[in-house]
Amino acid sequence: MVFRCQRDSWARQFATRVVSCQAAELRPEGGGDPVRGFQVVLEDTILFPEGGGQPDDRGLIGDVPVLRVTRRGPEAMHFVPAALEPGAEVLLSLDWERRFDHMQQHSGQHLITAIAEQMFGFKTTSWELGRQRSLIELDTPSMTAEQVKALERSVNEKIRDRVPVTVRELAADDPEIERVRSRGLPDDHVGPVRVVDIEGIDSNMCCGTHVSNLSDLQVIKLLGVEKGKKNKTNLIFLVGNRVLKSIEQSHSTEKALTSLLKNGPGEHVEAVKRLQSSVKLLQKNNLNLLRDIAVLIARDFKSKPAPRQLFVLHRKEGDSEFMNIIANEIGTEETLLFLTVGDEKEAGLFLLAGPVEAVENLGPRVAELLGGKGAGKRDRFQGKAAKMSRRGEVEALLQEFISHRSPEV
Repeated sequence: MVFRCQRDSWARQFATRVVSCQAAELRPEGGGDPVRGFQVVLEDTILFPEGGGQPDDRGLIGDVPVLRVTRRGPEAMHFVPAALEPGAEVLLSLDWERRFDHMQQHSGQHLITAIAEQMFGFKTTSWELGRQRSLIELDTPSMTAEQVKALERSVNEKIRDRVPVTVRELAADDPEIERVRSRGLPDDHVGPVRVVDIEGIDSNMCCGTHVSNLSDLQVIKLLGVEKGKKNKTNLIFLVGNRVLKSIEQSHSTEKALTSLLKNGPGEHVEAVKRLQSSVKLLQKNNLNLLRDIAVLIARDFKSKPAPRQLFVLHRKEGDSEFMNIIANEIGTEETLLFLTVGDEKEAGLFLLAGPVEAVENLGPRVAELLGGKGAGKRDRFQGKAAKMSRRGEVEALLQEFISHRSPEV
């Protein structure tokens, strides 16, 4: 079946009737618990069911929101949260901003695909209409920056030429179908076959919604290429309003950077490079200071006249190297060390070091108490902790172990 949305992609409202309404569940796209609702079939619809690489539409049936539209054979299934009466007359309203965005990206993909094949012989093997950007998978292992620029110039010339875009419906056995670009029909396809024509440029079998003239695309921006699967190349693109939104976002970012960096847009990159160099130098100096502090802490402990069997230390600033330097300086043959760095109550790192038997016995228990994970080898057991507030419980565990261990350990 060819739906009203495919015959008139510009229709924003449409009166129709409810054919059927059945209880159903919808699984959210991002995962989570299923949503209970109803699958509604209408006599016809202006809400496009997902297909051909194009996502489905959103809208209202009366005042009931449509949460998903899918195709099942010749029918469009509208998932709604409330039941509708079969036979009732209803008014469909379309989320036009979402639809027009999809139309621009989809027609833009047809144009880019056709011109890429004409100019370079790069065939399209698949495409994806993403929420922020879209991509075309080209059957080529690489595409040069010069080819991307030439392709961008060419597709925008076609937009300025105001080339018409039309849709034909052909019978399934029409020999004309053999002459149009296609990746084949779905197994459950019934009814006429739709062909989208960009006059003088492309004829392509397609179920999606499209603009009526290339000028409706406004502009196409090719963002570049990425390595694809199986020796293919992904071409990233934006069309129409997405280009305008991208420019707006870039301009806002540029204004913010100008304010923060206290210089003009042309100097932003050099200013950031200087900041990066300063940060690296500060990090290097900080690491050197931490190493010196670790050595001093260890020497202070060792200088005490009466040796202690347990050494416990927490420091907000530090890393694994900081803790291991302390353990190396103090030594682990006689002293049990429990060292932690990071937040005092939540996330951080820990190190248990000491006699091998003690560490192997206590390491997993320490990790469990701290709500973290760790691993050990001989005299060291270290890892990440999520409950640093329980350090006191760990210290009590270690004190109890020391008080009960035999003199040989």
